[in-house]
Amino acid sequence: MAHRLQRQWSVFIDLSFILMRLLCLLILLLPVSLANSAEYAVVISRSSTVSTMEIEKIRDVFLRKRNFDGEVKLVPVNLLGDESARREFEEIILQMNRDELNRYWISNHFQGISPPATQASLPSIKLFVQRVNGAIGYLPLNLVDSELKVLYEF
Repeated sequence: MAHRLQRQWSVFIDLSFILMRLLCLLILLLPVSLANSAEYAVVISRSSTVSTMEIEKIRDVFLRKRNFDGEVKLVPVNLLGDESARREFEEIILQMNRDELNRYWISNHFQGISPPATQASLPSIKLFVQRVNGAIGYLPLNLVDSELKVLYEF
């Protein structure tokens, strides 16, 4: 009986050790999987003929270096202010911080190039993109619905 109890206890310890190692591995891998998950999407109206767009093209559209995709005149729209969605967009897509972006627009102002239109909130960006032909904006993934087409996730 004592031998049987000792064996059961040994199996229990072995299983506990294996489960603990698996748990540690999951904890170590969690930040990697979270870091690779997208939070935002660059979107256009579902009715647009534009179906995908590379990050370089998106950057050019929002920096007003490109105005068309094929026959579609693109109308970029930015979130007003210093919201986290805008900061993420500027950092990941435009690859510029706010100071660099401000200098960019000041230098382009004298060449007649203006920054994109702005909207005061994410829901207003969504409506703008849905209603304005060729409008392109960015939203958190949880605001994207069947009225919008995702061009790029970040």
